[in-house]
Amino acid sequence: INIRRDVSDRFYRYKMPSLLCKIEGKGNGIKTVIPNMSDIAKSLARPPAYPTKFFGCELGAQIKCDAAADRYIVNGAHDAQKLQQLLDGFITKFVLCNDCSNPETDLIITKDETIYKDCKACGAKKPCDMRHKLCTFILRNPPGGGESSAKERRKDKKDRRAAKSGTQSPKAASIADADDAAQDALTRRIQAEAAALEPVEIEEDDDWADDTSPEAVAKRMATLALSAKVSRALNKKDSVDDEDDEDDPLEELASYITEQGRACPDDAILDKIDELEIRSDRACTVLVQVLFDEKIIEENQIEQRAELFQALVEGNEKAQKATLGGVERLVGMSVPQLMPKLPLILKAFYDIDVIEEDTLMAWEAKVSKRYVDKKIGKELREKAAPFLTWLREAEEEDSDED
Repeated sequence: INIRRDVSDRFYRYKMPSLLCKIEGKGNGIKTVIPNMSDIAKSLARPPAYPTKFFGCELGAQIKCDAAADRYIVNGAHDAQKLQQLLDGFITKFVLCNDCSNPETDLIITKDETIYKDCKACGAKKPCDMRHKLCTFILRNPPGGGESSAKERRKDKKDRRAAKSGTQSPKAASIADADDAAQDALTRRIQAEAAALEPVEIEEDDDWADDTSPEAVAKRMATLALSAKVSRALNKKDSVDDEDDEDDPLEELASYITEQGRACPDDAILDKIDELEIRSDRACTVLVQVLFDEKIIEENQIEQRAELFQALVEGNEKAQKATLGGVERLVGMSVPQLMPKLPLILKAFYDIDVIEEDTLMAWEAKVSKRYVDKKIGKELREKAAPFLTWLREAEEEDSDED
């Protein structure tokens, strides 16, 4: 059928398969499977997860996308005609050029997290409607930024990092032990240099982070709520859809995770972020403060949340900076006893490919009062010096080799 179903020309060159669907299950487990979603998506030059998620947004239904099994599911019973009409809406909003109405467009994501349709037919570049919930999903799963390519990028960076440490690529299994030894040596060096720095004075009254009493939890939530309000005020100029709502979605996200506990699954957190329509960068700032505590290094808390932060930060420099902002608040305000461990915290985020070298170097070069006051910000950078020095030296060695 024609991609534009309002065009009756039988020789119209832009074609796609008719949508097929199959109802499976019964009762509360009933679901609609779309067996040819991959073929449709290929005709539209879009990832199959995009139209599937669009259906979920429009129908208020949960979806499941299994690319490996080529299986795309929308919960509930839906007929093919209804889904075909919804597909027309997806095509209009996210495929057709706003000027020439041809489907020869690519989705482009800019640094300010705006999605544009870039038309190869007429050259027009027009923004998508960023109010639609699908846009949040697209920002988290950019075109060409699928799971496999993301893993490849992380693997390549791991290889580069191993080279900087004086070892060969982890691809060579025979020297895996040498690579681990180099990483251990680096960690010991950072710990030794951090220990040599002047200790941070901590008042006894500030030692409430490990207290699980209702009073301590309430105090921690009050601090987080204040941070959320400050973040909203500072970011208001960057957003076109902020409203003076009584319910701050950032506070609601923090409350949700606190109620669920730190074992709250990554998928549940991502779904909540989608539901509240929170931008990735803002979510990262809050997540650092509510998911991690004084045992962040001992319990490998950052590594345990690697996939969550990778999903939010992938290809998004703004989210990387916001993650650093969350670290500033966690270490500089909420749990100041973590100050000596800041080099290891930054290294952990770097190792899981959430914060890149360029972002860390830019953070070191400029002290900002966006998340904490400048006095605390300066102290944080001084405490992070052992790791940042190693990072800078490794970068210089690479430049010399080139």
